[in-house]
Amino acid sequence: MKLLTLFAFCSLFAVRAFAEETVYTVDCNGGGDFRTVQECLDALPSKPDGWCTVRILPGTYREKVTLDVYKNCVRIVGVGGAEEVRIVWNDFSGRVVDGYEMSTYDTWTLSLQADDVILEGLTVENDAGRVGQAVALETRGDRIHINRCRLVGDQDTFFTKGYVSRIWVTDSWIEGTTDFIFGPSIVLFDRCRIHAKADSFLTAASTTERNLYGYVFRDCRVTADTSVGRLYLGRPWKSTARTVWIRCELPAAICPEGWRDWHDSARKGDVYYAEYRCTGPGADRRGRVAWSRELTDEEAALYTPERIFAKKTGSEQFRRDWNPLLEETWMKGD
Repeated sequence: MKLLTLFAFCSLFAVRAFAEETVYTVDCNGGGDFRTVQECLDALPSKPDGWCTVRILPGTYREKVTLDVYKNCVRIVGVGGAEEVRIVWNDFSGRVVDGYEMSTYDTWTLSLQADDVILEGLTVENDAGRVGQAVALETRGDRIHINRCRLVGDQDTFFTKGYVSRIWVTDSWIEGTTDFIFGPSIVLFDRCRIHAKADSFLTAASTTERNLYGYVFRDCRVTADTSVGRLYLGRPWKSTARTVWIRCELPAAICPEGWRDWHDSARKGDVYYAEYRCTGPGADRRGRVAWSRELTDEEAALYTPERIFAKKTGSEQFRRDWNPLLEETWMKGD
């Protein structure tokens, strides 16, 4: 009964907190305040005093979208869910636009550059195809929650670009081919589906040496196309990369060795690659590389949101603790 009462109180708090927001509606058919997502985000106040909500009505929004660094405290919600609301673009590394040749860093479909952002119930897609690096979602800000979304692409689908950035991804689908989750941010993936479409690497973390956590996957499920037969859990974009899989379901396509060193044997001494009580045919650790590890029960117990997202998680650059399970930590400013 106490748990039910606490849950009801927290739910009521969240509803009341968001009920006082300014709400903007985007409808590609003309029935809202704006026709495009970018027009709406441009109209949001900079450095706001409180939260606002952007409701995106069903449809496919073919546009390249940026949430500016000063447009924080925004909840972006797809009405009807990720199957109904899609933001799609097709930039890729090497593409020439107005005489400028793009690199990976320019190719995103949606770039979240602000702090305190909730992205919920929509698809972010890069449909350039298998032409090299082509980012769907790029995140730069701190305290970003991605919930019930679909991130769709091929190589480099999800770029967690921020060095001073904490991201929580829940109940979402992420698909791609090579290194399709990559970058330096601290990211906790809870109950997500990670889907591989080619023989390659699921992750390429570049965790900084200051951070105690990098990528943490908890209770996730990895799946693969039927043509896929050789997958790796990760390879280090930077030698201090940290990636941990906890209680995840791993398919037979996971190679026995599990991890690669990006053809640089010097990286083996600095990376932190670990697993804990994973299941499925790809979870057998008997063939794993010697420089990966199995967490103990005591070590695994340290992988909780309040620890992973703490101010002193290794970097002194975070302004405060962040526990996304407690809505009130979203309401107070820096």
